[in-house]
Amino acid sequence: MLRLLFAACIALSLVSLPSSAHQDPEIAGFIQVDGGKIWYRLNGREHLGKRPAIIMMHGGPGGTHRSNMPYVSLADEYPVILYDQLGTGNSERPNNPANWRVERFVAEIDHIREALGLDEVIIAGHSWGGTLAAEYAVKRPKGLKAAILSSPLISTHQWLADNQEWIDQLPPETAATIRKHETEGTTNHPNYRAAEEAFYARHMCRTEKCRQSRYKVDGPNWNPVMYETMWGPTEFFAPGTLKNYDISPKLPSINVPALMICGEFDEAAPKSCRKFAGMIPNAHTIIVPNAGHATMGDDEAFYLQAVRTFLKNVKQ
Repeated sequence: MLRLLFAACIALSLVSLPSSAHQDPEIAGFIQVDGGKIWYRLNGREHLGKRPAIIMMHGGPGGTHRSNMPYVSLADEYPVILYDQLGTGNSERPNNPANWRVERFVAEIDHIREALGLDEVIIAGHSWGGTLAAEYAVKRPKGLKAAILSSPLISTHQWLADNQEWIDQLPPETAATIRKHETEGTTNHPNYRAAEEAFYARHMCRTEKCRQSRYKVDGPNWNPVMYETMWGPTEFFAPGTLKNYDISPKLPSINVPALMICGEFDEAAPKSCRKFAGMIPNAHTIIVPNAGHATMGDDEAFYLQAVRTFLKNVKQ
């Protein structure tokens, strides 16, 4: 795998950095993709060419790699690559909505593989990142060893239906406030935003540890315009370009071991995650107890142990 490091050195703006407690990247730089350059970071470079590289994709759309930082702890066994998608985080921001297409974001994965010479990979993604992981896995690319679908958006219709059920379980006045302002188109109203926070306290970050996570405050800025354009004003209201998104009919074509993992009170509801996992020939479902959508934030230890157990059973 000498070509891996050679290609990296000649094709990328690389910066060699010291590793520190699974926080600082060992390698970081930029990779040219369609529309601009994306920033990436890599840990576990001693495993390059020996173990499949884990490419982990963040949520949003418009989020950043920081929410996926717990994955860096897996660098004791695997090369681990986190990155910011084009238009957000540390990556270039051409601010061109024409770039905000599912296919273009999926294409970033092959640009990363080509630039770093990654023959074998494990694709992983959380939330919107899980969408991209599923999109990539259904293509059956050469060298794909496994897929981790973490609280993924698989079907917008199902996602919204599940979250309407969660809203039904909120205090009646809170649920009524949400529905009133969505109907009237006043989702910036303070009362709607307060109701939104009440929802997130149950279904996003359920624990104080999650709400106070250093990963939420220490990192690059996200892109709220991308988020609202592609999705909408909140996690449970989606009038954006993804409003009709649904990859579920293609899930049976995934031909590698897959882990479907979500929280007990996740916006990606457990019953739907189990249903979608059942469409994949070789998939296993794990539910993180008492966790919301920010599964790693609510119980990082449980989450990472589940991922490690899954990976130990993947043929490499």
